[in-house]
Amino acid sequence: MLLLEVISGERLPKPERGKMRVHKINNVNKALDFIASKGVKLVSIGAEEIVDGNAKMTLGMIWTIILRFAIQDISVEETSAKEGLLLWCQRKTAPYKNVNVQNFHISWKDGLAFNALIHRHRPELIEYDKLRKDDPVTNLNNAFEVAEKYLDIPKMLDAEDIVNTARPDEKAIMTYVSSFYHAFSGAQKAETAANRICKVLAVNQENEHLMEDYEKLASDLLEWIRRTIPWLEDRSPQKTIQEMQQKLEDFRDYRRVHKPPKVQEKCQLEINFNTLQTKLRLSNRPAFMPSEGRMVSDINNGWQHLEQAEKGYEEWLLNEIRRLERLDHLAEKFRQKASIHEAWTEGKEAMLKQKDYESATLSDIKALIRKHEAFESDLAAHQDRVEQIAAIAQELNELDYYDSPSVNARCQKICDQWDVLGSLTHSRREALEKTEKQLETIDELHLEYAKRAAPFNNWMESAMEDLQDMFIVHTIEEIEGLIAAHDQFKSTLPDADKEREAILGIQREAQRIADFNSIKLGGNNPYTSVTPQIINSKWERVQQLVPKRDHALLDEQSKQQSNEHLRRQFASQANIVGPWIQTKMEEIGRISIEMNGTLEDQLNHLKQYEQSIVDYKPNIDLLEQQHQLIQEALIFDNKHTNYTMEHIRVGWEQLLTTIARTINEVENQILTRDAKGISQEQMQEFRASFNHFDKDHGGALGPEEFKACLISLGYDVENDRQGDAEFNRIMSLVDPNGSGIVTFQAFIDFMSRETTDTDTADQVIASFKVLAGDKNYITAEELRRELPPEQAEYCIARMAPYRGPDAAPGALDYKSFSTALYGESDL
Repeated sequence: MLLLEVISGERLPKPERGKMRVHKINNVNKALDFIASKGVKLVSIGAEEIVDGNAKMTLGMIWTIILRFAIQDISVEETSAKEGLLLWCQRKTAPYKNVNVQNFHISWKDGLAFNALIHRHRPELIEYDKLRKDDPVTNLNNAFEVAEKYLDIPKMLDAEDIVNTARPDEKAIMTYVSSFYHAFSGAQKAETAANRICKVLAVNQENEHLMEDYEKLASDLLEWIRRTIPWLEDRSPQKTIQEMQQKLEDFRDYRRVHKPPKVQEKCQLEINFNTLQTKLRLSNRPAFMPSEGRMVSDINNGWQHLEQAEKGYEEWLLNEIRRLERLDHLAEKFRQKASIHEAWTEGKEAMLKQKDYESATLSDIKALIRKHEAFESDLAAHQDRVEQIAAIAQELNELDYYDSPSVNARCQKICDQWDVLGSLTHSRREALEKTEKQLETIDELHLEYAKRAAPFNNWMESAMEDLQDMFIVHTIEEIEGLIAAHDQFKSTLPDADKEREAILGIQREAQRIADFNSIKLGGNNPYTSVTPQIINSKWERVQQLVPKRDHALLDEQSKQQSNEHLRRQFASQANIVGPWIQTKMEEIGRISIEMNGTLEDQLNHLKQYEQSIVDYKPNIDLLEQQHQLIQEALIFDNKHTNYTMEHIRVGWEQLLTTIARTINEVENQILTRDAKGISQEQMQEFRASFNHFDKDHGGALGPEEFKACLISLGYDVENDRQGDAEFNRIMSLVDPNGSGIVTFQAFIDFMSRETTDTDTADQVIASFKVLAGDKNYITAEELRRELPPEQAEYCIARMAPYRGPDAAPGALDYKSFSTALYGESDL
């Protein structure tokens, strides 16, 4: 009756003497009903047999009870109770020598298996290395005594009975071994729970390190972009070509030295971001959201702004250099013409103010009139030069010449002086005409000489100006045009020489007539200051300047021929490099959608392909060297090629970025495959299905293409209400942003989620609950006892205090902590 009370948990009434048997039967029936309510089937066992002392029936019932309440709940990898207990013993004793548990009878006779179980879980209680296989009684008694003293497992077996029996009782040993299982199962659960938490926390810590690395790299790159853009947007013009060329050299250093590492950093940043997001998806964590202003899109926007500023900056530098060249040319031309004009006007104002006609003779007056007419002719001839000077000054102002104030002041002085000369000329003519009736005719020959000498002299001065004029050309055609014009000028020299001889002949004829008539001429020709000596001197100067001009034009022609060679050399290399880059871009596109070999084979192929691209870099460097020679020669156009260095640089950078991104995509596919346990055959099947419906080979599927792909894989998403609902659910998973496209990575993530399992917040909460002993909270001491030091401190620092009604001092809320690991949080 005592056994039945223990089983049922009820106090049975004590039977009176007269009713002893009836009460005993009733008591036993109550116990049997309780046992049956627990799912135990008692076959052919009745209360009467037990009350009457049927030993066989009683022992059978006791074994059934032991099997139900001590052994049946044991489960290892979904095996039966007996098989599960045997498998548990095999795993725990596997590392121990001389122990081979195959059953629950003879495998335990030498006692080593019992000692091995205790030593595996409590090594401090057993000195296993001192046990001997040939002393089974000592081994058995040692295990039974230790289990009874330290593990509260009663001594159910006798060592001598086990040793002296050929086949020990299987049920007795199985019952006794189950006590060890129950004694140690709690420690096993705690170990499993601790391992799960360590795994989850390790993943979380690694992800946090990746997030911190991304934030720092993004901040550094954005700061560099922020510092660089104002420099590229600075359009402050310089005063000299040398200063602008220094700016251009600084810009070349930026393109060659400073920018390429930043291009690599930007590419690496995108790779790190994609890898981090892949790891977060694989560990069932929320997607990483960078700090405000540090998104990949923010970096791309900043980079686009940088390249726009960079393109405008280079164009501005070249235009500014052209403008300064034009300004220098115009300024030098202004100074030359101004100097010639100022030299011509020197003394003219004082000459026009003279009163010499008041005391002159008639012949002198007439001479003064003729001389004044010659001066007016000369003055009219100089009108064009004054207009040219004013036009050049106006152009310098419009081009924002830095020394415009001094140019304007000098031009204004020349114009004011010109107005004064015009006014004085008019006044003097009126005075001479007033006394003209009193004068005799001046020698016609001197007058004719003066009239012809003045324009000829002006022509020579203009010729000297033209021969000394600076010129700037950029093509062979332009220099050949100048040479043709110069040749045409030289063809006029014989006629000019005849005119010179004719003018000098007039002077000689006048002198001959004066000598013949014994007339003493009063000094030089009274009508002009242009003497034969001046004409000869200037003519000789023209003759000297012509060959100098020839040499200058030939030197410039040689320079332009050299420039043409540089153009053809650059064009030849660019016309090879440009199509090569375009071909490689197309080949990478084909590789990214083909399925040749395993992912590792594809990755190795891509890396070899990347190395072949890197090995091509010397061709880009050679093109950069040729481009630098072209810029140093100030060559601004090239009709032999459609490729500019900017096109080549952009294409090369895009090629490097595209191959790096493609490699990263394959690496992420490998990471997904390994983490989710997807076989190579499955991955190839996914890729084949995706490529089959990716008709335009763009690397993404539209909604209808994706639906067709799902139907081909066996999903019920037909065009009905239920199918549409299922398809919308799947689209919300693969396209959460509603972009209308499904990438291959999103497709792989979806298929991996459909075929594999991952950790969840509920599993982590259940693990913490085991460590906490079924409490709703956990203490720092329990965390430090069950977890490694680093991860225990990680949990303690991040767990919020537990506020529940059953909270104890120092209680921590492991539920909110576990939920935060899989949701929005600051962890």
